[in-house]
Amino acid sequence: MLSETTDLKDKLEQNINYFKQAIKEAGFDIKDGDSAIVLIMLYDAPLSQKFANRLLEEGIYVIGFFYPVVPKDQARIRVQLSAAHEKEHLDKAVAAFTKVGKELGVI
Repeated sequence: MLSETTDLKDKLEQNINYFKQAIKEAGFDIKDGDSAIVLIMLYDAPLSQKFANRLLEEGIYVIGFFYPVVPKDQARIRVQLSAAHEKEHLDKAVAAFTKVGKELGVI
């Protein structure tokens, strides 16, 4: 497929850049990288679990990772982006992150 067109790869890259910029502008700390996986740093294990649970209530499924999966005090939410996401999906996710982030005192 990639030898015929790069449309999906290009859309994924656009989605990654759009989401990262929007989530940073919302006030979140992320670990930069070139992956479709965006790591939103919360640093606190119980908070990462509470945050993930609240996001699920908002219709956003993410996973909170904490020690021993990641180093101590490096708890995070892992967001997996894809080319199947549309801008409205990304906007919904950013809005949910922002709502929950404010509720939980993250931003």
